[in-house]
Parts: sequence; structure tokens; C-alpha cells
Amino acid sequence: MRIRIAALSAVAALALSAAACTEAEQDETQADANEAGASLQEEAAQVGSAIEAGAKEVAQEIDEGTDRLAEEADEQEAETKADARGN
Repeated sequence: MRIRIAALSAVAALALSAAACTEAEQDETQADANEAGASLQEEAAQVGSAIEAGAKEVAQEIDEGTDRLAEEADEQEAETKADARGN
């Protein structure tokens, strides 16, 4: 969403400046807007990669946690059966 807002802001700035600038200034403004757009796109990709890596790490931790809980449940079940046989 932020990328859209930034892109729309850049386009709006470009449109406003186009009305009051020379062609050379318009070209420079367009180049600046293109550069800003490319920069935002790169940053968004980096943020997406960071989120993906974090999500994978959390998923792995959850998987390991559920495995430990399953092992503990199996151990508890075995202890309960052993206690029941002993009584």
C-alpha cells in the first residue's frame, strides 16, 4: 500500500511540475520519478524476502515445538500405562 501511495505521489508531483517546467526539467523530473520507483520496488522486494525468511523460521520452530510436544505426550502416555499396570 505504501508503494502505491509513494508511486501516486511521484506521478502527481510529475504532473504538477510538467505544467510549469521546461522540457529539460520535465525529463529530469521523469528520470527522478523513475529512479524513485525503481528504488521503492527494490526495497519492497527486500522487505518481502525478509518477511518470507522470518515466516519460514517461525514455521520451523512451530514444527519443532509440535514434535517435542508429541514426544512428551507419548512419554506421558507410556508412564500412565506403566503406572496403571503397577497398581
